[in-house]
Amino acid sequence: MIRSELVQKLCTDFPDLTQREVEGVVSAIFDSITDQLAKGGRVELRGFGAFSTRNRDARVGRNPRTGESVSVDAKRVPYFKPGKEMRERLNLQEVTAE
Repeated sequence: MIRSELVQKLCTDFPDLTQREVEGVVSAIFDSITDQLAKGGRVELRGFGAFSTRNRDARVGRNPRTGESVSVDAKRVPYFKPGKEMRERLNLQEVTAE
């Protein structure tokens, strides 16, 4: 599902809201999560999961095209850990499919 599909689904589920209002809500949620992670914080949505960041050390990588060694700087990367309810729902579908 891409962002526009999410907006469309929410418009269908909440017909009293305009598409512009739904887009604003979706943008506000994503912006809030991004801002909190940029500050080094953590965002936990109960039943869904938790967003946080992890540090990656500087390293020497390789350019796949040329094979040349390339220096890769240290950086923070986003990390998502699914919540218990999400894991259970995903595994429930696998059990019923068998």
